Amino acid sequence: MRRQRKAKIVATLGPASSTPEQISALFHAGADVFRLNFSHGAHEDHKARYEAIRAVEEKADRPIGVLMDLQGPKLRVGAFADGAVDLKTGATFRFDLDDSKGDARRVQLPHPEIFAAVKTGTNLLLDDGKLRLRVKKFGDDFAECEIVVGGKLSDRKGVNVPDVVLPLSPLTKKDRNDLRYGLDLGVDWVAMSFVQRPEDVAELRKLIGGRAKLIAKLEKPSAIEHLEEIVDLSDAVMVARGDLGVEMAPEDVPAIQKQIIAAGRKSGKPVVVATQMLDSMVHSPAPTRAEASDVATAVYDGADAVMLSAESASGQYPVEAVAMMDRIITRVERDPAYRRILDAQHPDPQATGNDAISAAAAQVAHTLSVAAIVTYTTSGSTVLRVARERPEVPILTLTASMATARALSMAWGAHCVKTADVKRFSEMVDKACRIALQQEIAKVGDRLVITAGVPFGTPGSTNILRVAWVEE
Repeated sequence: MRRQRKAKIVATLGPASSTPEQISALFHAGADVFRLNFSHGAHEDHKARYEAIRAVEEKADRPIGVLMDLQGPKLRVGAFADGAVDLKTGATFRFDLDDSKGDARRVQLPHPEIFAAVKTGTNLLLDDGKLRLRVKKFGDDFAECEIVVGGKLSDRKGVNVPDVVLPLSPLTKKDRNDLRYGLDLGVDWVAMSFVQRPEDVAELRKLIGGRAKLIAKLEKPSAIEHLEEIVDLSDAVMVARGDLGVEMAPEDVPAIQKQIIAAGRKSGKPVVVATQMLDSMVHSPAPTRAEASDVATAVYDGADAVMLSAESASGQYPVEAVAMMDRIITRVERDPAYRRILDAQHPDPQATGNDAISAAAAQVAHTLSVAAIVTYTTSGSTVLRVARERPEVPILTLTASMATARALSMAWGAHCVKTADVKRFSEMVDKACRIALQQEIAKVGDRLVITAGVPFGTPGSTNILRVAWVEE
């Protein structure tokens, strides 16, 4: 089952999309990777969804990626005596560690890490940025603030602290338990929330221990300050525009999105653009024109994947949302301007054998108008280097590792097939041609560019480029 596009679709599963029939419908509508959001649902719910995904995978005979998304720390205020208060602009309001019910003058903030990090002038954002307070005085167990933008504040609303790095691990006890469960289940990707610094990513990578790929969600301004290091330490990154849009000015988010995509492209790491991409389709069978343009912009910028959250997890039209995203991507990739934009943003190859072969493969594919680039891979690294080149043709990926095939479902342009390793040069060519025909990626008389490494099956050893004719 071949997609007629190169950018991928990540669909979040939830109450609206949990049955085997619904998951199958989402896959056939265009979902390449399924996201299990561990902020919601019990382990048994995620296990049932995972098993349904693997059943669809087996029936479709196409690798499907599974992404588990860790919740991360949730910073929230305590409860109020009357359930809510109205904070008046210009008034003073106090946060402290006292667990008694709050009122219009104070409320509990059960996070001493915040008091340890704030300074005079630090901004505190409440309820997704609807309310803004500025610290005037602080101590080890309190912060007295001026209300800059007031409004209604109710129990357990979230708190964002955009101006400082909090002395807080992004991995809570719940996250560590969830991680163990997800890895035992067999997820292919682990998404990390609340990344503030490179050390956060290194901590999670050590815990994963090579059992899955790591995707860093970029949602904190401090993470953007360390963008290159975080990209280098991750296997992929996500533009998490929800929290970015709270902690940064809305007008800054589009430029940051382009910066992150460019950094990922330069490093050859997949980039996922997420949050509110087709948000109106939670309740409507069609998106707004602005939302369609938003998805298209991410694709024009060179994103590897775009993601649906509530649209597919809890919306009224989950299958329609995936199908719409599929249509938008396909239309963009047929636009001649898309190719010109990708070529104009093309990063230079790095001085490695893999990059030399990958760049040459893309150039030969263009010059000879071949049907596809075929890559034999063990770890997937060669495929990512070829995808970095953004070739004009599909990347048919042949691997003996199902884990590699599933992980590469996130990679731009990659069409993955699990198959046994080859042992001889002639077998390499014959198998590439045969599978390209079977997968309807090429037809008799077409040419293919084939890349592989000798000795066969050795990770990171790509050193062969071959042009072959597809014969009967």
